[in-house]
Amino acid sequence: MQQPIGNVQPEQWSWILSTLWSWIWAGLSWIVDWQAKVFTFILGADSFWGVVGMSLLLLLPATALVAGVWGTMISLYTLPFRLGRAGTLLQALLMSWWDALRMVWFYWAGLVRFLVVFVGWIWGLLKLGVQLVWGTLKGAVTSPLALLDATARRPGVPWPAFFLLVIWSAIEAMIFTFTLRPTMSELLADLTGYEVNAVLLVVILWVFLYVLIAGSFACIQVLNDAIKTRQVGQIVFMVLVEFTVALFEVLFLYRELVDAITPWLAQQGVQLGVVGTLGLAFFAWVGVRGMTWFLFGRFGAPALIGLLGRQAFGHEHGTGAPSGGPVGADFWQGPISALKKDTEWFKKEGREVFELMSLPILQLLAAGFNFGVVVITGRPYFSLPFRSIEDVLAATPFAGKAAAEGSR
Repeated sequence: MQQPIGNVQPEQWSWILSTLWSWIWAGLSWIVDWQAKVFTFILGADSFWGVVGMSLLLLLPATALVAGVWGTMISLYTLPFRLGRAGTLLQALLMSWWDALRMVWFYWAGLVRFLVVFVGWIWGLLKLGVQLVWGTLKGAVTSPLALLDATARRPGVPWPAFFLLVIWSAIEAMIFTFTLRPTMSELLADLTGYEVNAVLLVVILWVFLYVLIAGSFACIQVLNDAIKTRQVGQIVFMVLVEFTVALFEVLFLYRELVDAITPWLAQQGVQLGVVGTLGLAFFAWVGVRGMTWFLFGRFGAPALIGLLGRQAFGHEHGTGAPSGGPVGADFWQGPISALKKDTEWFKKEGREVFELMSLPILQLLAAGFNFGVVVITGRPYFSLPFRSIEDVLAATPFAGKAAAEGSR
């Protein structure tokens, strides 16, 4: 008995669709197995860093190639419906594959370029760090020179005398520290009732004596300036101060040196009393201070006073031309200009870093996306390669539309 036509047609259509799908899937099913093997090979490394390395090198290129295979096979199935545009479709597929292969190569070249630039940045940062450390150390050494001489080029600042004065004060303070240490240690032990730390005592005593000795040179310089300007009150005051300083140094410092040679003098038959000891100590102070003063103290003391007073040596003491302006007169404009330049530099470098990291990835994604567009429209959408981020934004339809609406 013949079946009704209403029952026959659905069965026939079901058989036709099933056969058609089997035929279509027979040409596509191998892609599933192939892409599984590809991604298993990429992600199946034994170690974590192996997976990271393989993913970085091959994951995106493999994704673009898999998208290309899918797009090519599906496009070939649409040829019967595009007989009038078959040549255009095949040309679009060939150009898409050409772009995809180029973008894979550009991706690897971009990785190498980024690696080279990254190494250059690391090397530049190391050089910058070394330069900053060197500049800091150099500035710490040369900043007193800049304070003394505003231009750092004008003649008249006696650097050798200044450094000799500083070194001599340190040496003399060190000598008298070890000379006076036993007396001070015994005195402090009697006053406090316990033994004083020897290292701490030496440090404190050395600093105190250094200031005292350097101050004696400063007193002589101020007295010399007062005599030149004939300031009687200043002369009397500085004579009293210098006499007090000399008395202190003779009683507590130079007397210790005389006491150290007293046994030798006693062996020679010379007996020193109080007056003889103090007189010999005073002559020792006059000899040492006079020798050092006329050798370098009279030149280095003004520089030391200028440093402590933050004054330009040449301008204050008449040994050079006055400076054209105070040091650091352009206090705000310089840092602000430098900040603006640094901001622009960081913007430029940040944009370059973003392009180096983004363009190779975006080009691969665009190459894979072109295959999907070819299936629908028969021609690729993106023109590759991208030259800059502006090309990416201009090629994005929604971004271009939003920019056009914003400009209205």
